[in-house]
Amino acid sequence: MKICIVTDAWHPQINGVVTTLSRTAETLSNWGHELLLITPERFATIPCPTYPEIRLSLVSPASIQKLVHAFHPEAVHIATEGPLGWCARAVCKRLGLAFTTSYHTRFPEYLRMRVPIPVKMSYSVMRGFHGAARRTMAAPTILDELEVREFDHLVPWSRGVDTTLFRPKERETEGEAPVFLYMGRVAVEKNLPAFLDLDLPGEKWVIGGGPALSELQGSYPQVRFTGPKSGEDLAKTLAQADVFVFPSLTDTFGVVLLEAMACGVPVAAFPVTGPKYIVREGVNGCLDTDLRSAALRALTVSRTDCRSFASKYSWEVCTRQFLNNLVGNRGLGH
Repeated sequence: MKICIVTDAWHPQINGVVTTLSRTAETLSNWGHELLLITPERFATIPCPTYPEIRLSLVSPASIQKLVHAFHPEAVHIATEGPLGWCARAVCKRLGLAFTTSYHTRFPEYLRMRVPIPVKMSYSVMRGFHGAARRTMAAPTILDELEVREFDHLVPWSRGVDTTLFRPKERETEGEAPVFLYMGRVAVEKNLPAFLDLDLPGEKWVIGGGPALSELQGSYPQVRFTGPKSGEDLAKTLAQADVFVFPSLTDTFGVVLLEAMACGVPVAAFPVTGPKYIVREGVNGCLDTDLRSAALRALTVSRTDCRSFASKYSWEVCTRQFLNNLVGNRGLGH
């Protein structure tokens, strides 16, 4: 199948959305599908206000239409609600092409943390964006919430983990004071002070970059901030942890939770949307409104059981679900 995927979230960003889309695209290609990836790499970009690590494409519907015309896709998927997503949406409507979308991020809540725009207003815009799609894919964790907010045509699309890369490794820290670790974007929406302020034994590590990194480094000099990591270096560092602490209250899934478990690291988190779906109390982590209590209990969780749980989530299964959710455009003249 010839599949066009449009996304504003792409490398060099490091987050769950980019991981999901890049691994899905890689798996589809390995299966023999022909892909057109319309990403910021094709266009001039400017930094996103308040979040310069995110680049916004300077693009017009005409430039997207030219790419689509040349490719003749049998299916179009619009993954994000940024400039590329809105332009691709306009092109599909103009050409009469059916398309799917995906809802990855609680954008209205994240926007409200930065500027005084009512969440209700932002969700109205999001409903309008996704309402033009034949189907909107979302993590199973958030489907009920989106239904309450009156999103239509919702279908589940789960997430996966690379269990070859993320695996238990020899631990240089074993037998020493425990290491409590967070990995992900270092940004206001991740609620990191809820972790960094905890009175815990041992050390606290933070892997990742983001707009709040410099501020938090200054406020928490006792914490080890490694900056962004990738590949084997990331997996090796993650595997050193005794507990993965996930303080976010807003994530829709949390791919990093599976990556930690695949390394044999139990998770401590609040009992909110993403963690409630993935974490089994005492099996692969602990949930509690008292994050310190969850982190301390997680020290006793079996690392072998964490690995076994994560092994059930493969990118092949998730990509098959994505493929089945697509809507074809065979026979449409464009």
